[in-house]
Amino acid sequence: MRAVGTHRRATDDPAWTKAVIIGVVMLFLALVLVLPLVAVFVEALRKGVGAALAAISNPDALAAVKLTLLTALIAVPFNAVFGLCAAWAIAKHDFPGKAFLITLIDLPFSVSPVVAGLIYVLVFGLQGWFGEWLLDHDLKIIFAVPGIVLATIFVTFPFVARELIPLMQEQGTSEEEAAVSMGAGGLTTFWRVTAPNVRWGLLYGVLLCNARAMGEFGAVSVVSGHIRGLTNTMPLHVEILYNEYDFVGAFAVAALLCLLAVVTLVLKTALEVAQPGVRGRGGH
Repeated sequence: MRAVGTHRRATDDPAWTKAVIIGVVMLFLALVLVLPLVAVFVEALRKGVGAALAAISNPDALAAVKLTLLTALIAVPFNAVFGLCAAWAIAKHDFPGKAFLITLIDLPFSVSPVVAGLIYVLVFGLQGWFGEWLLDHDLKIIFAVPGIVLATIFVTFPFVARELIPLMQEQGTSEEEAAVSMGAGGLTTFWRVTAPNVRWGLLYGVLLCNARAMGEFGAVSVVSGHIRGLTNTMPLHVEILYNEYDFVGAFAVAALLCLLAVVTLVLKTALEVAQPGVRGRGGH
């Protein structure tokens, strides 16, 4: 039997091994993450701050910014409500089809965003299942804001639910059972017991959902129609400017999008520092 004093933990590796592993990680991050981000800002400022600000203040760029924020403003609260309800149903209740519901929630992680966009074109496009009915009632979804919002909701709705489901499962149902035994109703128990216990996990999921919503390209590209000033979000506007060889404009808008992502990242990091228990609950 090995003596207790000679037992070595899995993390007790030689110093050179740790140095090599950390070095490889830092090199990978520098090449894949830091260098591209630096390149974006360098290219955006290549002709000076004035040129970058002019590109961002362009009416088409401002319209893209507004549409991106509007889409996130609609999609994120919707997904927050859905994620909270879905997690509550899955973690706190047993019902037929529970495993199937979990599979459906995970579906956007495995389906290409481009395919998601094509699905909405098939359903709501002019030649789609409801195309004629929408045309007769003068309703436009594809190549309009509603289609962009729907596509964004589809690709982002797992984030909140996937953060909350493991958290609620870990907490169990003891507090809810205690509240019910004291005469509290279902909704009262949810709002007074369940919701406050998961507020930090909910906020964490909302931040992740918001970051994905603002940066979504594939699904939105299919349903938007690329109508300049009307249906172009920031990622789509960057693509158009780049294809037109307006590199300063493209990188200026991309830099603004990066800054929005950095703000989200700072909020996420602050949340993790303030509430370490929310980090990595959902496994994403």
